[in-house]
Amino acid sequence: MGAPDYLPGHGLLTGRTAVVTAAAGAGIGGATARRFLEEGARVVISDAHARRLKESADALAEEFGADRVTGLTCDVTDEDQVRALFAHAERTHGRLDVVVNNAGLGGTAELTEMTDDQWTKILDVTLNGTFRCTRAALRSLKAAGTGGVVVNNASVVGWRAQRGQAHYAAAKAGVMALTRCAALEAADYGVRVNAVAPSLAMHPHLAKVTSPELLAELTEKEAFGRYAEPWEIANVIVFLASGYSSYMTGEVVAVSSQHA
Repeated sequence: MGAPDYLPGHGLLTGRTAVVTAAAGAGIGGATARRFLEEGARVVISDAHARRLKESADALAEEFGADRVTGLTCDVTDEDQVRALFAHAERTHGRLDVVVNNAGLGGTAELTEMTDDQWTKILDVTLNGTFRCTRAALRSLKAAGTGGVVVNNASVVGWRAQRGQAHYAAAKAGVMALTRCAALEAADYGVRVNAVAPSLAMHPHLAKVTSPELLAELTEKEAFGRYAEPWEIANVIVFLASGYSSYMTGEVVAVSSQHA
């Protein structure tokens, strides 16, 4: 079964300002930024890779308007850069409504061969980075007092075991727990916090760092016999960011049949 037709926007995020991390490129972050723009939002995209970020921001600005798209380099392991990102969004657009924490880092290593540096690097980007951005988002949204939404990018690996993925799985399980705890606290001031958990969403970087044999094995396990397109994950993020999910918080939504 092939991917379904790409859906047009329906104005679900009209008038809202969103920050999307790790949004330079053809992965879930880039697809989410595009879908948000198609749904009427103003979007601040960030990424640690300055050149790719500028190329992405320029292309989106040309298509959707320079008043609706800006880009700011942000390494989510750097607290000063995280604070600067959220200050930029507020200064540029006067408000913040939605934050998508997409930044994450993968890798493959057996535990007996895994170094402290490999473990720490994955955890610092994937879990600690999500923590830093969630904290900054909630501080901003709490101070504004107008509600808002945070959507974190987890993974089905946070639920199920996979060889060579102990560091990544631990980080994504942490993102799930962080999401649930943050949701309870944020509910006090009308902010919702949820997460998506994809399994296999194909993009060029994944193809470069994953063997064809492993990709074929993972694809075969999927219910539809194919990998997800990044925009299919982005569609669920749009739902969680929109008013259609107004009573959902603390949830981790599997965008896959491979959640257990």
